[in-house]
Amino acid sequence: MQAKTVLVTGASGFIGAHCVLDLLANDYKVRATVRTPQRAQELTVLLKQHAPTHTIELAYADLMRDDGWHDAVQGCDYVLHLASPLPVVQPDNPNDLINPARDGALRVIKAARQGGVKRVVLTSSQAAVGGSRMKSPDYIYNENDWTDISDPTVSAYDQSKTIAERAARDYVAQHGDIELVTVNPGLVYGPILEPKVNTSLELVKRLMSGELPVIPNLGYETVDVRDVAVLHRLAMEHPDAVNGRFMASSGFMWLHEMAQLLRQELGEHAKRVPQWRAPSWIFRFLSHFDASIKTIIPSLDQYKRVDHSNSVEVLGWQPRSPQESVLATARSFIDYEIV
Repeated sequence: MQAKTVLVTGASGFIGAHCVLDLLANDYKVRATVRTPQRAQELTVLLKQHAPTHTIELAYADLMRDDGWHDAVQGCDYVLHLASPLPVVQPDNPNDLINPARDGALRVIKAARQGGVKRVVLTSSQAAVGGSRMKSPDYIYNENDWTDISDPTVSAYDQSKTIAERAARDYVAQHGDIELVTVNPGLVYGPILEPKVNTSLELVKRLMSGELPVIPNLGYETVDVRDVAVLHRLAMEHPDAVNGRFMASSGFMWLHEMAQLLRQELGEHAKRVPQWRAPSWIFRFLSHFDASIKTIIPSLDQYKRVDHSNSVEVLGWQPRSPQESVLATARSFIDYEIV
């Protein structure tokens, strides 16, 4: 049987590269979109290192331009749309994130539909699920929850992921001749594949490097990037996934738990990891002077959990523990001499 072809957007990103490796390991043909020759070269080098017996096709396309998408989807059975901006510092104008996220998702889905693609798997986020204020201290979010973008505390990033996912679902519901599935990851950890730290891994880097001298009362639902890649493939393959919304997380972890784990397991490599847990008012004060701190303020003190049982029960997904994911991140930082 001829191998099916999958177009992966954002293939040079942290999650995208892991998705490419997972697809290749499962005998799919992969076509990857990149924006520039530089990213094409970087992706080629990465694949030579981690999948030396495989090759992929490259297509040039930009989320903010129509050029290239018609050709990119031709002959593809599926599309994994992962490309979307994720900044460390939130922009002054939320539309700087909202427009490329929404317009890019629609541009890809429209091209896929016109090109006869069977199914698109869209990488959304749990920012589109529980990015608003906590409903109650014991509430556990699930695939039926949506972020309230009218809440003034909702960040530009949370707005962008919510608006993009809703726009994609509205488009597919209107047209009905292409399938859509969304994957909604929590904070993504796991091993890096090149000496580059993406936004979701900044917390681990800052703990290990000593850039974060004290520990904020902050925690997130976490997931391993390798498991996110597997969930994308399962969402692409499974007949019962159509129109589904699948949470990608394996459990909640506080930063002070992460710091303790790093100190226990990494010895001398964790000597700069802080031990003191600072009260939240300190970070609220510092956020007036540091824009990167301002980003975390709405999440302080929130034990915001997400139910991922839908992913397990419908798709048979089995994620790693948060502890394994965090340690894999830290050890890859050490291997690449980032910390």
